[in-house]
Amino acid sequence: MPESAYDVVIIGAGPAGLAAARSAAACGATVMLVDDNPQTGGQIWRGEPRLAVPSGASLVCGARVFAAPAPGRLWLETFDRDFELGYRRLILATGARERFLPFPGWTLPNVMGAGGFEALAKSGLPIRGKRVVVAGSGPLLLAVARYLRAHGAELRLIAEQASRAALVRFTLGLSRHPGKLWEAVQLRARLLGTRYLSACWPIAADGGARLESVTLYRAGRTWREPCDYLACGFGLVPNVELPALLGCRLGASGVAVDEYQQTSVAGIYAAGEVTGIGGLDLSLVEGEIAGFAAAGKPDSARPLFSARERHRRFAAALDRAFALREELKNLPQDDTLVCRCEDVAFERIRRRSGWRDAKLQTRCGMGPCQGRVCGAALEFLLGWKPDSVRPPVFPARIASLSGPRCPPR
Repeated sequence: MPESAYDVVIIGAGPAGLAAARSAAACGATVMLVDDNPQTGGQIWRGEPRLAVPSGASLVCGARVFAAPAPGRLWLETFDRDFELGYRRLILATGARERFLPFPGWTLPNVMGAGGFEALAKSGLPIRGKRVVVAGSGPLLLAVARYLRAHGAELRLIAEQASRAALVRFTLGLSRHPGKLWEAVQLRARLLGTRYLSACWPIAADGGARLESVTLYRAGRTWREPCDYLACGFGLVPNVELPALLGCRLGASGVAVDEYQQTSVAGIYAAGEVTGIGGLDLSLVEGEIAGFAAAGKPDSARPLFSARERHRRFAAALDRAFALREELKNLPQDDTLVCRCEDVAFERIRRRSGWRDAKLQTRCGMGPCQGRVCGAALEFLLGWKPDSVRPPVFPARIASLSGPRCPPR
């Protein structure tokens, strides 16, 4: 283990990672927080000035872990250097990414992930007066729509694939979560006047050089909705590549953890969306528990168990309400690109026997995103799961692969 090893290294500076850093640092542990974005906060708190790194914790932004050569060691790369980081305990708070489902025209310019579009808008993309359709599934659609409308976008409609019956059941169940019910009421109040269509989804994006309209389906009817942008996402997928590389066991919904958020690998913990999609409150409490446990204070974590269980019940209700419908498996046509990195159409992929065969015969999943986009789509469309994760987890420079040399400053 490198001499500069930290007591606790946390990968991911979103809500779960920041919560873990606070609790671990409060216990007196030396903490290093690492994130691949230029700012802390993750998607939810991106760029918020109130965020601060906990006292006693160090921070490296713009850095990605691309390899783990031995227990207690990580290799990382930034835009201009690489370095090795040592740890005694590791917390993985790698979050989640959007799930994209391919349909005709989804690769047109101005068709974007809902969360990705919001991130671009927060970074300065002009949206005032732009016509936007928000489509897909899950609460993220409403949060994105609220932001876009508050910043001057012309919100044409929100298309949610979940049925009205499922949404009604979910809303009635919010009576058991008063705080969530109040959040939902406030969110809908800020979207009054915006069309919100259940059991509705995009089947094609239309345009020449860029998006001009989106074709939507609802109750046997299709129509074209003119728009400048389509913000589209079908839920979230945990970022489990690094945990898998480290040998952590994966469950049905993400990284499997015990009551202290420890994975199947001793000394490695996981918290937040990487353990399963559950929302902000669950991410925060899981991060706190992981931070206390990794810092050697498990008794401080136990009082948080009941809150975590309450938030997990809410997450399960979310999962039931916004489960993707079978009809969405019919979205791609034979000539629809599924792997956009390598320009591989659905017709070539669906003839293969599985993920490995598809990679060998078509290069599906072999491009820069390393299957992060097409992999989640094919898991839903064909039931395929990647069978291995190998370094580098992210694309890395040849010089970095020979072994990082300089320590973090």
